[in-house]
Amino acid sequence: MTPVHFTFSSAFILGLTGLAFHRTHLLSALLCLEGMMLSLFMALSLWTVQLNATSLCAAPMLLLAFSACEASAGLALLVATARTHGTDHLQNLNLLQC
Repeated sequence: MTPVHFTFSSAFILGLTGLAFHRTHLLSALLCLEGMMLSLFMALSLWTVQLNATSLCAAPMLLLAFSACEASAGLALLVATARTHGTDHLQNLNLLQC
């Protein structure tokens, strides 16, 4: 495994462990998801450059567009949750009690 691949895979694993173990605030969970998506974007971009595949050059941009949509939906949920519940603590949220 090259150092570049190790860096991208460790960034993804760090985001995944942050999402799994540090779930106190909704904002921190959204940041971990965004870090995972950015590491996937970097890895996919590097993969298309290494393969010299011009047919796959749109895939990183498509992933980046989906990541932006995910981030905007997450921030909209964060604002709606903060307005209705007054906090973004995940332990205080009960989704069955809407």
